[in-house]
Amino acid sequence: QVQVVESGGDLVQAGGSLRLSCVANGRTFATDVMAWFRQAPGKDREFVAAVSRGLGDTKYADSLYTRFTISRDVDKNRIYLQMYDLKPEDTARYYCAADPKSALMTTTGEYTYWGQGTQVTVSS
Repeated sequence: QVQVVESGGDLVQAGGSLRLSCVANGRTFATDVMAWFRQAPGKDREFVAAVSRGLGDTKYADSLYTRFTISRDVDKNRIYLQMYDLKPEDTARYYCAADPKSALMTTTGEYTYWGQGTQVTVSS
């Protein structure tokens, strides 16, 4: 089994920055790909970014890649999401996901393991 735990969510002002962290514990060989999703109130959960274990390949949502950066510490089985120039529309609960498949998947149904999420609120 794999336990996924996110941290780092906070209340920030528009234009600010924030770094989220996620650690996957347990069967770490089952976490070839790790990703961030987010869900705003009343909206579907949407893909933010993903990173692979091997080559560290990354994939981003088209609308976010200029402001968000995903990175991975393989030794610690941890990923990060650095967010810059935050906007009120970035307000959401941010979820970390992991899966043993090595592909950089972008839909929620493709990920096996999920955390409980961490709340990011951006004030205007």
